[in-house]
Amino acid sequence: MSRQLASKWLKTAALMKYPVAAVHIPQTMAFNSRNLLHMLNRYGMVYIKPVVGGGGYGVIRVSTSGGSYRYTHMKVTRSFPNYGQMYRSLVRVKVRRRYMIQQGIHLATIQGRPVDYRVKVVKTERGWVFRSLVGRLARPGLCVTNLSKGGTMLPGRRALGLSLPHISGRHKRREMRSLTLTCTQIMERQFPGVGSLGFDYGLDHSGKIWILEVNTRPQ
Repeated sequence: MSRQLASKWLKTAALMKYPVAAVHIPQTMAFNSRNLLHMLNRYGMVYIKPVVGGGGYGVIRVSTSGGSYRYTHMKVTRSFPNYGQMYRSLVRVKVRRRYMIQQGIHLATIQGRPVDYRVKVVKTERGWVFRSLVGRLARPGLCVTNLSKGGTMLPGRRALGLSLPHISGRHKRREMRSLTLTCTQIMERQFPGVGSLGFDYGLDHSGKIWILEVNTRPQ
């Protein structure tokens, strides 16, 4: 039976110990009012996520510009004239779980819809083996790409070609696989017994690869 880890915080912290992985991880902090305001002032846009949970459940995008604040939960966006009003509303809307704040990455898009990538590996008698590298295109109007939230699965090659036509898709697929092997070794070292991993990667408009999440029970 493969070991499973529910906490996004533990998995992120494990990878952050290693510079080779840390450079690909968006800044992450525990959710509270002070940290959220700091992150918004620094990045302009962040995502808050339940520390435990999957399928895009409870994920909220929060942003600021021109002195106003807004958040998007599912398809609903609410705007506020100041931070205090936004935060009070946000606390009422989020699910009652521990949350973390993640630096917002402006993902490359296809027709205005963000796309990210899921790379799955499993451990066999021959060692770790790649199972798939696919793109996930967000449903129109949503900021999450999860298939359970209406996202569309695309072959990785096609997703890269449509979202970043000016960048070599072959090179990026090779880079994702290399990063996956590196991070898999780290995860196995930190959490002996893991036997299946799913890495969620986002590529920004420059083509930089960001590690958005690691799953020990990838669907």
